[in-house]
Amino acid sequence: MDTRKLQKIVVAALEEIKGKDIEVINTTRLTAMFDRIVICSGDSNRQTRSLARNVQEKVREAGGQVVSVEGEETGEWVLVDLGDVVVHVMQPAIRAHYNLEELWSATPASRRKLASAQAGD
Repeated sequence: MDTRKLQKIVVAALEEIKGKDIEVINTTRLTAMFDRIVICSGDSNRQTRSLARNVQEKVREAGGQVVSVEGEETGEWVLVDLGDVVVHVMQPAIRAHYNLEELWSATPASRRKLASAQAGD
């Protein structure tokens, strides 16, 4: 399935269950492992699990494949691997702690520059 189509299905599935602060990060220049990361917040363990399940259902209905799912047991951080798109559904405290947006939004060279600039402070 085309990455853009898969991304639209994922975002729509998250919006349908009232996912919050949905962010899509294009990682094509950062890694060959996947093309997009989608990050979303859910208010409770129950909601994060529901969001992740809805993503899986909608992708399968559209003919896509779910490679794996991790974290459904606790529901604090559920990862849905769709191959070209990796979905992270997290509770706000977990999301703030790991700050994946910052980790994946900068290129490795700019992260090195930032780290060396901060080290000089």
